[in-house]
Amino acid sequence: MRKSDKREKILSLLNAHFPDPSVPLDHMDAYTLLIAVLLSAQCTDERVNQITPILFKKASKPLEMSRLSQDVIYKIIRPCGLGPQKSKAIKNLSKILVQEYQGKVPQDIDLLEKLPGVGHKTASVVVAQAFGVPSFPVDTHIHRCAQRWGLTSGKNVVTTEKDLKKFFPIEEWNKLHIQIIMYARNYCSARSCFGLECPICTSCYPKRKSKFIHKKP
Repeated sequence: MRKSDKREKILSLLNAHFPDPSVPLDHMDAYTLLIAVLLSAQCTDERVNQITPILFKKASKPLEMSRLSQDVIYKIIRPCGLGPQKSKAIKNLSKILVQEYQGKVPQDIDLLEKLPGVGHKTASVVVAQAFGVPSFPVDTHIHRCAQRWGLTSGKNVVTTEKDLKKFFPIEEWNKLHIQIIMYARNYCSARSCFGLECPICTSCYPKRKSKFIHKKP
């Protein structure tokens, strides 16, 4: 299959299944999205969405959060896992936002990545979904599907992000990030399909007979 044909087929199927995808993490603004994405590391979106209403009832702005003790934050977010690290990061990044950014989340991805607990993926999600800046954050779902669909060599998530940005038009990146995650969870999960069952896998590789062997991120 030609590259252009594969791209159009994938876009068509994703748009058919998830025409108007929304961020699966509940949030009110850029700051609450930042906190929710930070909490989602090694935790399900469902669990995060159960915890954030409790946390945001206590504090939904950087100034409010910076005034909470780390222990109070920890006791609320503990079910999300990695509680000590995440509670420390949430308090410290909130203090920095107040002291250096007038309580606002910066739109620059490089500035976001300098905040405690904020890696490239988290920063990419925030600039894409809160500010509309073209970005293509790659998580394990996207990394897995990109390999199965033959869009990347799969060496690591950095390579996968670069390959996907080359393959898809920039105006589609922010929407695609959510679409692929939703598609992966519903049709091309880590414990099923294996490149043999879902509509996109079978469209891209109709003659594939054996399970696809992944390269871990």
